[in-house]
Amino acid sequence: MQGKQPRLRDQVRAVIRVNHYSIRTEKTYWYWIRHFIRFHQMKHPREMGPREVNDFLTWLAVHRNVAAATQNQALNSLIFLYDKVLDKPLGEIGSVVRSKKPRKLPVVLTHDEAMRIIDQLGEPNKLIASLLYGSGLRVTEACRLRIRDLDFQQQVITVRDGKGAKDRTTLMPPTLIKPLQDWIEAITDAWKQRSEEFIHPVSLPYALARKYPKAGHSLEWQWLFTSPSLSTDNLGNVSRHHRHISSVQRAVRNAVEAAGIGKRAGCHTFRHTFATELLKRGNDIRTVQDLLGHSDLRTTQIYTHVLGQGFAGVRSPLG
Repeated sequence: MQGKQPRLRDQVRAVIRVNHYSIRTEKTYWYWIRHFIRFHQMKHPREMGPREVNDFLTWLAVHRNVAAATQNQALNSLIFLYDKVLDKPLGEIGSVVRSKKPRKLPVVLTHDEAMRIIDQLGEPNKLIASLLYGSGLRVTEACRLRIRDLDFQQQVITVRDGKGAKDRTTLMPPTLIKPLQDWIEAITDAWKQRSEEFIHPVSLPYALARKYPKAGHSLEWQWLFTSPSLSTDNLGNVSRHHRHISSVQRAVRNAVEAAGIGKRAGCHTFRHTFATELLKRGNDIRTVQDLLGHSDLRTTQIYTHVLGQGFAGVRSPLG
């Protein structure tokens, strides 16, 4: 007798994790797959195909007025579902009404505004926000840093399994070397004393925990910014995750309000500001692209529009 077919949600999760996609990608893909199913009155995707996908994407453009990037995100999620999960490639889906909603220019801060916000924060959020601004990290990337990811000799930070499941390196700001070393020293002292927070292992990626059972207790694999609470997985294993991004986002929003800068800013605004400050100071756009981890140069070029005539020191002929 054949076993019961796994739920679609479990199938999607299994394929995503086998392919080592990030948890953010998993959540995004499932959001659009679920949205697609609900749009078609809960029909199973196996009973649908290119025509239903076309109808859904067109509805997003015409009735939801989503940005082109959002429509592409929905399309990629459904291509993944049919190709990788259902083994039923979509093929040609026909002519879709494309979104024409223009992409908005990101909000950026001046250097002084960024520092005013950071100065409103307490640790560890102050150190995290400093990394967002000084190294151009996404908030998820900063929260997921481990001790092993910091190279003080080379003054480099390694971002592992970033967006698109890619690794990259970025700058370690000289002004953060001492604060980061002090932070790691405090973690090391507590780890050596086997304090309560190190009784349980830290969570590890993929099958590493099975391959190296002791890695979760080692110093190099400790999170730089740990969660104050423990987590239990489906098998009952207890481990400690990194600091939750929502707590950092909430702290930054409060700091923006307290700083009184009058801009709608958040964690990602520091990353935008990192990029514009580098370009303003004459750095090559392709270098900035690499530091940000953008796969497409056009994504980085949005910052040249933010800078306007100040880009890379270029001045108007009127002076």
